[in-house]
Amino acid sequence: MRFQAEPISTARNPGKPSSAPSATNSETSNDPELHSLTDGLRDPPPVLSPDEKQVNWAHSFHGLSKEAFPKEAADVLLEKLDREEVEIKPDGIIYLPEIKYRRILNRAFGPGGWGLAPRSETIVTGKIVTREYGLVVNGRLVSVARGEQAYFEPDGIPTATEGCKSNALMRCCKDLGVASELWDPRYVQKWLKDMSKEVWVEHVVNKKRRKIWIRKDDTARYPFKEVTASTVRS
Repeated sequence: MRFQAEPISTARNPGKPSSAPSATNSETSNDPELHSLTDGLRDPPPVLSPDEKQVNWAHSFHGLSKEAFPKEAADVLLEKLDREEVEIKPDGIIYLPEIKYRRILNRAFGPGGWGLAPRSETIVTGKIVTREYGLVVNGRLVSVARGEQAYFEPDGIPTATEGCKSNALMRCCKDLGVASELWDPRYVQKWLKDMSKEVWVEHVVNKKRRKIWIRKDDTARYPFKEVTASTVRS
């Protein structure tokens, strides 16, 4: 059974119902200024007026493949990957942490010499956040990629947007030859053999056991703890 609240009286006429409607939950939820993050972030790239003299990176391909980078910058981008810099996920996927891509770009072009320009609105589905970015170096576009990041709860969407941006940066850097070894199957196989191992672990909360990959010089991290093979068999 549903009940409707009595109208709120005004201070001047306590016996007369107020003519102004009281706010309801439905009216609040329909406020155009308030919306669920799962409905999208409503953040399209800015639309520049015809009088603007700057490049509209949401649509432009200005400077793409115009010329090669100077040798000093190219040497930094194409530098052989240090195996000690590589990390591994529990499922065996190896990767270079996103902060290291930023450090490489800063070494090659200097802080402020490069940037990521959004080329689309952020798309939010039930599981992932995705957006297209362009990598701009010294005022010209050098690569375009779409980033993506999974999330589990709506309040994790803002953090996922940052992960999406970093993912796009990594994919753009692939075009510049940064850490290209990570896409070489033979390099990956040799790194796994030399630098990693599979271990049995137990989840400290639900007590489930499984195998995960870690570096040989590392230990299992929370929420896992390593268990011996004999314990697993028992």
